[in-house]
Amino acid sequence: MSVARWVGLLGAAWLGTAGAEELATASPRSGMLEFKLGGYKPFIDREGALSGARPYDQVFGDSPMLLGELQYERQFFQRFGSLAAALSVGYTEKYGKAVSVSADGTEASETTALKFVPVRLLAVYRFDLLAQTWNVPLVPYVKVGLVAQPWWSDKGGTRELVDGLQATGVKWGYQGTAGLAFQLDVLDQRLSRDFDTDLGVNHSYLFGEYTAAEVNDFGAKGFDFSSRHWMFGLALEY
Repeated sequence: MSVARWVGLLGAAWLGTAGAEELATASPRSGMLEFKLGGYKPFIDREGALSGARPYDQVFGDSPMLLGELQYERQFFQRFGSLAAALSVGYTEKYGKAVSVSADGTEASETTALKFVPVRLLAVYRFDLLAQTWNVPLVPYVKVGLVAQPWWSDKGGTRELVDGLQATGVKWGYQGTAGLAFQLDVLDQRLSRDFDTDLGVNHSYLFGEYTAAEVNDFGAKGFDFSSRHWMFGLALEY
């Protein structure tokens, strides 16, 4: 056997060992952080008691609010995919012009604001088996859970009053979400390994998800903050 062939075999063996060591030293996965944005429009105008009136559209227009959310996820099962518990907190607001009538019958336009802080407690399943085993970069997932949504409304810079009561409260409900994540590691494997070594981030993803939420105190009368909306964002698994 020639010297060149021996050198080639030794080099291949060394590269294989180095690759195995890189895989062996990958930090363990334990959770995920998500940063996401999307459009949110509550179903206030579908309340039956409104008899065809559309107060939300009249004041705020037909466009959705911009909703931002941060989600923390803790994994507790990693066979045949990963199962996790998650807590998500978001914020959104919308400003519009409301018309008020004074005691003498004069109409005035005032700036009014509607604000929400949705809090979600979720169970999350990600089918990441193919990504972890064969580097398939697509990871579908589902989320289900409960929603608590504090809200308040301001008019003219002060808390709005409705029938003598401050326009504020908390609405409860539930949701289901389906999404698909694209694992960015496939674009640059070396950068991904460095990201893990330096910061402990195993994988990073871009994702999109669709949520169907019923946030109306489980069908009780009053404001309906339910929605159907898309969210898009960046996820970091560590």
